[in-house]
Amino acid sequence: MERGFRMAEANNGPRRTEDIALDLLKFIAATTHVGTKAAGGTGFGVTASGKAEDQVTELLGLYARCRQAVESPVK
Repeated sequence: MERGFRMAEANNGPRRTEDIALDLLKFIAATTHVGTKAAGGTGFGVTASGKAEDQVTELLGLYARCRQAVESPVK
C-alpha cells in the first residue's frame, strides 16, 4: 500500500511546461483536426495535407507554438 501512495503523491506535483503544452496540442489538434486527413469543421483549422511528413511538420509547429504560449510570462 505504501508504494501506491508514493506513486499517487508523485502525480500531484507541479506539471512541466512541456506536459502542459502537449495537452494543449492534443486539445487543439482534436478540435481543429490538425494533422488528420479530414478538414477542420470549426472554421479556423488549417487545410489538411495528404502527406504524412506535412502532417508531422504541422504538428511540430503547433507544439512549438503551444510551448511558446505556455512558457510566456503572464502580464
